[in-house]
This record gives sequence, C-alpha cells and structure tokens, in this order.
Amino acid sequence: MLNTLITGSATDAPPLLIVHGLFGSGRNWGVIAKRLSDERQVIAPDMRNHGDSFRSESHGYPDLADDLAEVIEAHGGRADVVGHSMGGKAAMALALTRPALVNRLIVADIAPVAYSHSQMQYIDAMRGVDLARVEKRSDASEQLARSVPDKTLQSFFTQSLDLKERRWKLNLDVLAAEMPKILSFPAIDGTFDGPTLFLSGGESTYVLPEHRPAIRTLFPKARFAKLPGAGHWLHAEKPRDFEASVRAFLTMDV
Repeated sequence: MLNTLITGSATDAPPLLIVHGLFGSGRNWGVIAKRLSDERQVIAPDMRNHGDSFRSESHGYPDLADDLAEVIEAHGGRADVVGHSMGGKAAMALALTRPALVNRLIVADIAPVAYSHSQMQYIDAMRGVDLARVEKRSDASEQLARSVPDKTLQSFFTQSLDLKERRWKLNLDVLAAEMPKILSFPAIDGTFDGPTLFLSGGESTYVLPEHRPAIRTLFPKARFAKLPGAGHWLHAEKPRDFEASVRAFLTMDV
C-alpha cells in the first residue's frame, strides 16, 4: 500500500484524502493537512514512484486510482478526496471507477483531458544534478538553477531529495517513460454523480471553458470556482484561500 501521512483523529466526518501532483509527496501538504485536521482525519499519501511509496514500472491513472482505493478501504471505505494536477486526474479516475469510495471530490487545477505541454525539462534538470556534490538542499538548488530559474520550483523539487542516501525520492526513469500517460486521461466508461468542485487558479490555463463539456459529461454535478491571483500551484500560492474553499465545499448543503 502507499506510504501515508495521517494527521488528526477519526471523527464523524469522512476522512479527507489529499492526493499530490507530479514530483510531489504527501509531506508537501503538511501545513494544509494539519489545519484541515481540526474537523476530520486527513490522509496524505505518497503516490507510487514518489516519496516513500513503492516503485513500479507502470504509472497510468487506472493504477493510481487502484492505489488510492486501497488506502480508502483501509480507512473506513469512504472519503472526501482532494487531488491536485496529476493527483486530480488520479482522483477523477478513482471517482469514475469506484464511485462508492468517494463522498465529495475536489479537483484542483486540472481537467480530464490530454495536455500538450511536457514536464520532461524538469526530469532532465533533476537527472542533471551531480548528487555526489550535494551536502544540503541548497547545493542541489544551485545546480538546478542552471535550467530551472524559478526558486519556488527549485525548493519544491529538492523536497524530494534524500540527502542521506543522495538520491531522488522520485522514480525519474519511469516518470519519463510514462509521461504520455501522465499528460493524457484515459477513456473511462462511467460517471461520478457525487458533489464535485473544480477549483482552479484564476491565472492558470489548465481548466478552460472549452473543457467544461467533457467535465460535465463525466461529473454531472460539477461546480466551478477560481482563486483570484493564483496559478497552477494554487494551494501553495494561496494556501488560506485554498483551505477556505475546501472547507466551504465539504460542509455545504448539496
């Protein structure tokens, strides 16, 4: 089963499963998980090929959905689910294939469509770090800066660095090989009729008006909201606004 970080104790409310995006880990969500755990238990797994979870040669969304289903079944059998980016696609695949496991769904800044951009430049940048010369995270950041000038991204990537073992906690080879699957979304014969919120960054272009027909076909009760001033990393850029939006949706009458 996936490695999980659990915050808070079980309550009458369903647990909240937070699913991170590509190159992330459960610990990236530590602050938000802690704040949301005042009302319910929060479970933040490391996805396969990320963090302290197992490595696999496969990284398709049906696989990721099965991994999440196993976590939910081990924690009561039903959960509210928040997923960002790759994690949002995994959460959607879960809701479409195992709807009984999902109470409410929040999809953060991603749509059930194929994207044409690539993340290979970041894999190449991490592969290019000479780990033998890394004593602290700032050493890796300095090397990453040659091809990744954004300091926020440098910091984000180095959170997945195991300094003691001098290795990435990311299966970069498999993520590279499976990138076409990660960027796409599988054809799934099903719908999720539960309450669903597509929460996007106001300055992001990941969820566009032309995506709404595809979204509503799969998620008939989909609602849409934007966080002003936020981009794709809306939970990191506007954490309090993100938290407030999650709280409001999980407690509203539907």
